[in-house]
Amino acid sequence: MAKFRRKPTEVEAFQWFQNGTENPRNAVKHALIDLGTAAFCVTTIHGQKTIVVDGDWIITEPDGEHYYPCKPDIFEAIYEPV
Repeated sequence: MAKFRRKPTEVEAFQWFQNGTENPRNAVKHALIDLGTAAFCVTTIHGQKTIVVDGDWIITEPDGEHYYPCKPDIFEAIYEPV
């Protein structure tokens, strides 16, 4: 088995908190927000509706139109501030 390293890449992301000051409608231009269930959801590049929970990071896909959530511990292990 061979080893591989992730190519260096920069992403746009923000950490979402349900009671935070960031308004998801402003932060994520094309996110799907299901306020009927009081859940904040994003639609991934694969068309999946994914619930974002308190503290998740929301990462913008390279196409700039889709997003995906990432748990804080995984985000910190993979990404560092630029």
